[in-house]
Amino acid sequence: MSVRATARLRAEPDGRGGSALPVLESAGPLALRRTRSPLPAHARVTVVGAMSAPLNGDRLAIEAEATDGAHLTVDTAAATVALPGPRTDGDPSTYTVKLRVGESATLHWLPEQLVSAHGSHLHQTTRVELAPTARLLLREEQILGRHGEPTGALTTRLTVHRGGRPLLDQQLSYGPGAPGDWDGPAVLGGHRATGQLLLADPSFEDTPRSARLLGPTAALTPLAGPAVLVQAVAADARLLRAILDEALRELLEGLTSEGDGG
Repeated sequence: MSVRATARLRAEPDGRGGSALPVLESAGPLALRRTRSPLPAHARVTVVGAMSAPLNGDRLAIEAEATDGAHLTVDTAAATVALPGPRTDGDPSTYTVKLRVGESATLHWLPEQLVSAHGSHLHQTTRVELAPTARLLLREEQILGRHGEPTGALTTRLTVHRGGRPLLDQQLSYGPGAPGDWDGPAVLGGHRATGQLLLADPSFEDTPRSARLLGPTAALTPLAGPAVLVQAVAADARLLRAILDEALRELLEGLTSEGDGG
């Protein structure tokens, strides 16, 4: 039997310089836990997997909102593993993420890796709505197959709107049934870890970034708005995280220097 579950959370200013969590609703395998944030103004929620999921046929969703002036960090306790379940010929599983970030609000969406196990079939969709003065840090990482096994079938789509206007709409497919030469030199080049980092910040309107390579397997692309997208491939999850972490450190240091007038 497939699982259908939607977890919801909302952060609001608490009136004392921090952020509160008036809505924190777990569902099915998606258990939401309040955790301590190293960032003083941020509320933090960690998603804990309460059971093996998603299996083929499951319908899972998370809806998260940082209202005007709120600051929220969402992460996960462990990697999410897409599994085939008892039947490998059934419907694909779906994992839908809906994020809303209000005026002068901040959302850090930092889940651990998504692992596409052999025989699994997952469609993951992330939709983000940003107010014009919102700030977003979003990380997505996909690991294609567990150690020593082929990947499952994985399709991901990331759609971001800012002030009601499109900022990014990107769809990627890997594994059995994926169109084109998804594992060829123009896409993955044999790598089994791929990911991206999206940073949207109004400060980029005054100091836009230039497109450039970040080493041999990563690139930074400015978007048509105050945002940059870093995309990378790597041999494994550890190397991929190192590439994205280094890119994030460089971007954040640049924002801090500009804010200080440096």
